[in-house]
Amino acid sequence: MAGRRVWWITGGVLAVVAAGAIGGPLVYAALEEDAAPARTVQAQPEAAAATTSAPASGAPSSAVPPTPDVAALDGTWTIAADSSAGYRVDEVLNGADVTVAGTTDQVTGSVVIAGGDLTEADVTVDVASITTDSDRRDGYFRDNVMDVAANPTAVFSVTEPADLPELTGTPVTVPVTGELTLAGVTRPVQTEIAVVRTAEGVDVSGAVPVVFGDFGIEPPNLGFVRVEDRGQVEFFLHLAK
Repeated sequence: MAGRRVWWITGGVLAVVAAGAIGGPLVYAALEEDAAPARTVQAQPEAAAATTSAPASGAPSSAVPPTPDVAALDGTWTIAADSSAGYRVDEVLNGADVTVAGTTDQVTGSVVIAGGDLTEADVTVDVASITTDSDRRDGYFRDNVMDVAANPTAVFSVTEPADLPELTGTPVTVPVTGELTLAGVTRPVQTEIAVVRTAEGVDVSGAVPVVFGDFGIEPPNLGFVRVEDRGQVEFFLHLAK
């Protein structure tokens, strides 16, 4: 009888451990939520109003100055604080579809506007500082996927001039041709950016579609979790002179 009791207790413990090993990822999948939507530029009502009506003499000016014409925006703009960039991918965790987004505020670079055209742009992202809601995922991303020791940054550059419409408080969409460097590999890319005039300068947001194999990146497939073979690089930039 004692032997049977020991076997029952031991078997019960093993069953609990096995259930945890199998059910743990399932519970994680059930609790995992999709990442929040990407940051995008927002309409600036005061800026839009400023372009259609000038304040009467002696009246206080709007918080957002009248929007200048395109040529008045000419010059070099620097990526300012509170900008961000990162990636967004879909993964399957034990049959559960989850959207994952990693972001960082370690973004630098500049944008040049000349003659009303977007002529140059370079955005550099510190890949090692990109984080999600999981330290384990972030460690695997840095060391196994991106090898940040060898490839510490990702870079997006504009390679052809892009015509800018008049910038107001209403976001406009601009097609852009450029190059994206990931994991030490540079590939041509095309995308669209959204641009809006603000009280502080110009805001820009966009996403570059990425097929990981094009950059020599092997999407993780660890059995209980599988990452899709494509995703996108996202950015939200505050530009200031």
